[in-house]
Formats: sequence, C-alpha cells, structure tokens
Amino acid sequence: MANSVVVSYGVKAPAGLQRHPNYCHSLPPLNLKPFSLTLQNPVSLKYNSLTTLLHRRLSSQTQAALESDVPHPLHEGSVKFRSSKSFEQWDSLTAKFSGASNIPFLLLQLPQITLNARNLLAGNKTALLAVPWLGMFTGLLGNLSLLSYFTKKREKEVIVVQTLGVVSLYTVFAQLALAEAMPLPYFVTTSVVVGAGLVLNFMNYFGWLNAGIWHFWEDFITVGGLSVLPQIMWSTFVPYIPNSILPGAIAFVIAMVAVIMARTGKLSEKGVKFVGSISGWTATLLFMWMPVSQMWTNFLNPDNIKGLSSFSMLLAMMGNGLMVPRALFIRDFMWFLGSSWASLFYGYGNILCLYCFNAISREFFLAATAGLFLWMGMALWRDTVVHGYSSPLTSLKELVFGS
Repeated sequence: MANSVVVSYGVKAPAGLQRHPNYCHSLPPLNLKPFSLTLQNPVSLKYNSLTTLLHRRLSSQTQAALESDVPHPLHEGSVKFRSSKSFEQWDSLTAKFSGASNIPFLLLQLPQITLNARNLLAGNKTALLAVPWLGMFTGLLGNLSLLSYFTKKREKEVIVVQTLGVVSLYTVFAQLALAEAMPLPYFVTTSVVVGAGLVLNFMNYFGWLNAGIWHFWEDFITVGGLSVLPQIMWSTFVPYIPNSILPGAIAFVIAMVAVIMARTGKLSEKGVKFVGSISGWTATLLFMWMPVSQMWTNFLNPDNIKGLSSFSMLLAMMGNGLMVPRALFIRDFMWFLGSSWASLFYGYGNILCLYCFNAISREFFLAATAGLFLWMGMALWRDTVVHGYSSPLTSLKELVFGS
C-alpha cells in the first residue's frame, strides 16, 4: 500500500526543499490596528506579540495534516533532526523494514502468477477468465501513483516495493492477454502506461527528466486516480444501488477542470498545491477502500469467506505493517495512514473474519494478533525513545499536526 506524488505545476522549489504550503484555508489575519496606536503601552505590545504567535501556531498546525504528500528530506519538515547514534540506527532500521516488505508483497503475487503459468502451459486458457483484470488495473494505477509519490520523496526502499507491484501486476496482465482473457487493445494501452510510468519515474529520480513532461505525467495520474476512486466506491454496493458510470464520469470532469485551472494559473498557490496532492491521496484511498469492499463482500456472502487465503491475509498484514515504522519516523501522515489501515483492516480484519467463521485455528489467530499489536507498539515506543519524548502520543501528534 500502501498507501503515494506532489505536482509542483511549475513552482520550482529551492535546492533545499522548503516548508510546505498550507493546503487548508489559512486563518484570517488578525486586525491589530487598534493596538498599534498604543505602542508605548507594554500591555499592548504583549497583546500584539501574543496574537501574532497564536496566529502562526494555529496556521502551522492546520498546515501539517495534509502536507505529508510533499517530498522532503528526513532532516527537514516536522522531524527534529538529531545526530544521536540511536536516531541514526533507527533511521537505518526503518528503511530496511520498508525494503523487507518486498518479500511478503512478492509472495502475494507469486501464487497467482505460477497458477496462470501452469494453466497456460496446460492449454487451459478458460481458467484465466476468472482473474478480474479490471480490478487489478485499479491496483496498477494505485501502484504507479504511489511510485511517483515515493520517487519524489527519494524513499528508495519503497520505490522498489511499488516498482515490484507494478511489474508483478503487469506480468499477470501479460498472461491474461496470452490467454485472450484480456482484450488486446486494453493490454496494449496498459503496456504503454506501465512502460511510460516506469521510465518517467526512473528518469525523474536521477534528475534526467524535463519538468514539463513530469508535470504532464502527474496530471495524468491525478485525473486517472480521481476518476477511478468514486467509481470503485460506487461499484462496491451494486446491486443495492443502480449500476452506473456517473460517479466516475463526474469525477473525471472535475479532475480535468481542476488540472486545467491549475496549469493555466486560474487557481491560487494553495489551490495548485491541493490539486498536486490529489493523486497521492486518491492512490492511498484506493488501497484503503480494499478492506471496506472485502468486508462488505464478507457480510453479504459469509459462506464465501472460506475461499479467502489466511496466508495471503497474513502476508498483506506483514507487508503493510513493515512500512509503518518508516512512515511514522519520517512523519509522513498519508503513508502512515494507508499502511496502518491496510495492515489492521485488510490483513488483520480478514484474519478476524476467518476466525469468527471457524476458518482458521485459534492459535493462528492469537499469533497474528499478538504479532501485529506488539509490532505496532514497538514502532511507537521506539520512535518515542529516539526523539527523546516521554509519550508516544507526542509522536502521533507531531505526525498529524507537525512539530
């Protein structure tokens, strides 16, 4: 998940990335004119200083919650840089944890890829018709959006995770195309999107890409992500609501208008930054919607829950859980929210459902429960220690509201 992407739209940041602009509406300026007439009054001076400080503090707190999608190095932004050995060790460990998440995510895709290969070799092409390529395309779009997000943040380990996700999904698409389970024009289009996305992100990571081309790519994933998200949400509850493409169509028009206005200078700087943050958040929300959709399916068809693989759910829980410490450490609220949500509600949530319907043993459930909550507790505790705080609530507050 998981959970990535900021479009600068021509606004060039200085060499060391600056504090991020506020995506929320800023507070109205305080009217201090009546007090400026009494400059020689020490009480008046005190009031002026207090109100100015209050305005700045409130503005910075409202700013922090939505600015995690702006790339910034570890020693800038809301994280207090410390040269202590424990801080540097935890920095290195959290990066390695993120890299290790490749293992469970790869194991998630390998069974499907292997099964498809066996069916193709056996000439059983009809078996591949059961694979939902349209739903997988949504996941592919999410992976590409998050790849762009983490490319701008220079999080190498997670770049590998998202790249692996894109490549493994594309491998399945290629198998489906060989079995004629996916229409050839759609596969060609997918190939172009995947190829362009990987090449552009690679070139942007090394600074070889023209800014205009990168902005165009970000516009594409912004429109695509915002169009897909409401359509997927709507489709989850069909046939209890009418089957319609209207949500996606409306979202597409809104996204196009927003992008065009941002590119033509019709929006304020805050509006441009907000549009730039859309693709990362829509990708995160797409992955966050997966457990909601699965839980809804479990509720409607409880008998089908036995078809879920407990091992796959455990891998999903582990893969996303491994990224939580890093997201917390670098104070990336969007990444933290997506990873923790997927680990708790998609992985562990489905394990809980499997246990409630007697599809897994008590020992398996208790081991998964203990492992998850001990891991989350360790991440919070360790982050608190390396930052020198007395309570993990301080780390969470800094994550959401900034330092």
